[in-house]
Amino acid sequence: MKAVLFDLFGVIARVQSPESMAALERTAGADPDRFWAAYWSQRPPYDRGEVTGPGYWQAVCAHLGIPPDRRLTEELTAADLAGWGEIDQRTVDLLGHLADRGIVLGLLSNIPEDLAARFEATQPWLERFRVRGLSCRIGSAKPEPAAYEWCIRELGLPPGEILFVDDRPENVRAARRLGLQGHVFTSPEALRRSLEAALT
Repeated sequence: MKAVLFDLFGVIARVQSPESMAALERTAGADPDRFWAAYWSQRPPYDRGEVTGPGYWQAVCAHLGIPPDRRLTEELTAADLAGWGEIDQRTVDLLGHLADRGIVLGLLSNIPEDLAARFEATQPWLERFRVRGLSCRIGSAKPEPAAYEWCIRELGLPPGEILFVDDRPENVRAARRLGLQGHVFTSPEALRRSLEAALT
């Protein structure tokens, strides 16, 4: 193993909390089940950079039958970005530990441009990654093979020398089908133990 390719949300950054999800539901003023069905069904083009934030929220509102306006779109965007901003410092510390040991670091994240720009402006640890495969900029998202293939090319290593870490088993399975090693993330401590075993 010469490189570790990290997922972002659910591994380094935390997923949406119940409080942040409730804030989005209140802002939209929609039934929660219908809201989240619309939220996720319209998300792939946003993550791949095919639509802007306003375009994404207009599609969500259309799905819900809510007339979108500029103010509502801005409020939904702000609430959404806030809900994805919490970092797990334990995993950030692990990045430094791996970099100090000469391990090449890569990032592969399904992330829209609005959120990517915010992370780049506020999270200096992103500079540790030699390769940043952000779905909004590479035009493909996990578990599409093209997303992993882009990272493999940019890392310049055989797939078998790259460990992919993600909290979603289906994304890890997709990576393994392309020859990468895989680790389903459950906690920073479990990942650290697995990495230590691989590096000794």
